Amino acid sequence: MELRGKRILVTGAGGFIGSHLVETLVRQGCEVRALVQYNSLGSWGWLDRCDDDVRGAFEASLGDIRDSYLVREVVKNCDVIFNLAALIAIPYSYMAPESYVDTNVKGALNVVQSARDHEVEKIVQVSTSEVYGTAQFVPITEEHPLRGQSPYAASKIGADHIAMSFYHSFGTPVTIARPFNTFGPRQSSRAVIPNIITQLASGRRRIKLGAIAPTRDFNYVKDTVAGLIKIAACDDTIGEVINIGSGQEFSIGETAQLIAEVMDTDIEIESDFERIRPDGSEVQRLLADNKKAKSLLDWSPQYSGVEGFRRALKETIDWFCKPEHLQDYKIDVYNK
Repeated sequence: MELRGKRILVTGAGGFIGSHLVETLVRQGCEVRALVQYNSLGSWGWLDRCDDDVRGAFEASLGDIRDSYLVREVVKNCDVIFNLAALIAIPYSYMAPESYVDTNVKGALNVVQSARDHEVEKIVQVSTSEVYGTAQFVPITEEHPLRGQSPYAASKIGADHIAMSFYHSFGTPVTIARPFNTFGPRQSSRAVIPNIITQLASGRRRIKLGAIAPTRDFNYVKDTVAGLIKIAACDDTIGEVINIGSGQEFSIGETAQLIAEVMDTDIEIESDFERIRPDGSEVQRLLADNKKAKSLLDWSPQYSGVEGFRRALKETIDWFCKPEHLQDYKIDVYNK
């Protein structure tokens, strides 16, 4: 499928990955409708700060993914949907699990039902590597068992199954995309890489972290966005689950030290009990098998290997260290 000229809906468009996706789609000649969660300020999230070449080149809609009527209206006349609308913070899911079911599961249902009603050509349901839980084998293929080790992960498993059930039941053209640990400019400081960077950028040398032994497959946002777009453009992905990951793993402690090296500073790591997940909920290891994405999509991470990771960290650090960006982050508050 050629995406240029297609009418594309991006839900969760004001968020971290969503805003990067909207910008890239606009630059590739797509007609983009961006759904942003309704708020009284009329804010479009990060899209309020998009680059000049993108500003005014997309249609913004305010609404709530949980409202079936609203979703049905924004889906009208769209050819492709990227569903990124979700609650994603794991610690908050311990406190408000019902909200995660309503947003992530019911929201996905609203999207695929509306897509079916309006005969949308392609739906990319954006999942997460958290659905795999701690790796039972590595690298993690798309056939790896699913294990909800947090209410967030469980809600995303439910969303994936709802979306795929419409493919099996009605032939709805759904693909499940599973990005591994995306990071980059604009990410919330609830995520570990921005959390480390903002603490160091504010002058701290004693860094508060949770568990530092777990490993993650960090994927730069530009690579994630490129993978999502290739999934949408490839007709052979319908009915498939596809990992988007770098194929390399770093522990949280190693990542903190690498960030400190890039920022040319020394650090001490302090264990903060508030940031430690319950024992059974902590995902100890994530490492993607990305062979399917490479063979089916001709996609490979452009920021690969240790040097690619350092390069992506440098771009991320440079963005966060700009005063106009750093001031938006509450360094003294742990954002759950």
